[in-house]
Amino acid sequence: MRNSDKQNYLPKIMEELFSVKDKVIIITGSGHGIGEFLAHNLASKSAFVFGIDKKFPLSVPKELSDNLFHLKCDITNKKLFEKVCSKIFSKFKKIDVLINCAGISYAVQKKNELYPEKKWLETMEVNLTSAFNCSQSVILYMIKNKSGSIINITSINAEVGFPRNPAYVASKGGLKMLSKALAKDWGNFGIRVNNLGPGYIRTDMTMKRFLNKKTRKQRESRTILGRWGEKHDLIGPCIFLASNASKYVTGQDIYVDGGWLANGLSE
Repeated sequence: MRNSDKQNYLPKIMEELFSVKDKVIIITGSGHGIGEFLAHNLASKSAFVFGIDKKFPLSVPKELSDNLFHLKCDITNKKLFEKVCSKIFSKFKKIDVLINCAGISYAVQKKNELYPEKKWLETMEVNLTSAFNCSQSVILYMIKNKSGSIINITSINAEVGFPRNPAYVASKGGLKMLSKALAKDWGNFGIRVNNLGPGYIRTDMTMKRFLNKKTRKQRESRTILGRWGEKHDLIGPCIFLASNASKYVTGQDIYVDGGWLANGLSE
């Protein structure tokens, strides 16, 4: 092989390895925040992306209209989501990837304030139970092609306790272990299940803390890289888990946290 051929060969192989072209991807919670950002970026890379949410503040950008589709659906309605999956499979004859990104968070404002049971149940229903039901629905179609990747968006809260928000912490910890259980149960069908855990990423949900100089600096100091994450920091790991580059990876936790969980004492 000539040197010029070698130079062209490696980039082509890498491009194919990390390609999501023509993959059929469902993303819950894609009406805003991280879910919306992932949907737009994966669609821009020629995947067929179905964004699922109760509402979409913005319409699909014209340049993505052939690859990104908004479907209004309350994922706590199991039967409605099953119908969505059936329609997608009927058209494409496959569902390659499910990204469970939908999530809510409620923290009590005062120390020593008891957490409301209503908020506990709501958080568990959206963050954990719905992720379970959506995964079950999609697995039925992934089985048919003996292939699929489920990516659960967890959090560093799946590993460490944060104050005044027990429902979010517990739901993300449960989601982490749900991934491992599903990976174990369905690996023999070629279905992979992994966790993608963001640290502090600048989004609408975290903007209040980011804009507060004190809390922003506190959180920056906890990371090894010394900064908050941006939504684009999640794209590479997400493409890795959705593509054939990770075809021997399942039941794993990939944290995109700037080194938060690995950080020890300061010098």
